[in-house]
Amino acid sequence: MMTDPRNPLFWRDPRMPHVELRRVEDGRKVCYALHSHTQWSLGAITAGESTFRYRDDRYHVSAGTLVMMNPDWAHACNPIDNRPWAYLMLYVDADWLTELRYQAGLLEAPRWQDIATAVIPDPEWYEGYCHMAACLLDPRRDLLDKQTLVVEYLSALMHELADQPTQPLPMAPATLQELAAYLDEHAAQDLSLDALCQRTGYSPGHLIRAFKQHFGFTPHAYLINRRIQLGQRELKGGTPIAEAALNAGFADQPHFQRTFKRLVAATPNQYRQPSREQ
Repeated sequence: MMTDPRNPLFWRDPRMPHVELRRVEDGRKVCYALHSHTQWSLGAITAGESTFRYRDDRYHVSAGTLVMMNPDWAHACNPIDNRPWAYLMLYVDADWLTELRYQAGLLEAPRWQDIATAVIPDPEWYEGYCHMAACLLDPRRDLLDKQTLVVEYLSALMHELADQPTQPLPMAPATLQELAAYLDEHAAQDLSLDALCQRTGYSPGHLIRAFKQHFGFTPHAYLINRRIQLGQRELKGGTPIAEAALNAGFADQPHFQRTFKRLVAATPNQYRQPSREQ
């Protein structure tokens, strides 16, 4: 059964929980608000062109280009003047990728290290990516085949990127790091700006500006982004949409669905039921 090209396709396999693939064939229908992922993300523009906002940088990317995003880095890709574009996006568990890099001798310790590169225009890396993605989407390919291609491709890419200079972000003050951890832990709860100011000792205006400077989001946008990530985890685990909405901190299902569509550019139902090529 063929999928509607106007809808996003999500591929997941419980035997490979460390990777997830998304395919969009008509990017004109896909508009993102600024968001982030807990995973490291690697995308390929397969047709047309789009904008790529990555924290404070802006890129114009077109077919044949790879883009990559570190975990928790704010970003958004969107169409240009309603022109056609299409893409593939691979989401890779950060802990799994950290171990892969560490075992390859690319990290001194098994701790995540951000990757400085954002865009790769090299056709060989693009072709290799598309070959790997086609394998994942093909239900006739063996599990071992898929696992091998993913490990080979990502290992080679990590070696290639290891020579690039790293540009770590300025470390946020300890107070803001503690606040971000508090928001992570209490994302499903109803929090007030006054309460956050009391925790930090910052004034409302100072808190919003400082938090956005270091994390790319206001505290509220950060909280909503975390709630959507909670919702994604619930949906992948098979939780019904209405229950996932409440568990993620949303007052009702319609609010969850609107926010989910704005940040994920797909409905909760589309995300909950991954498709397989036939």
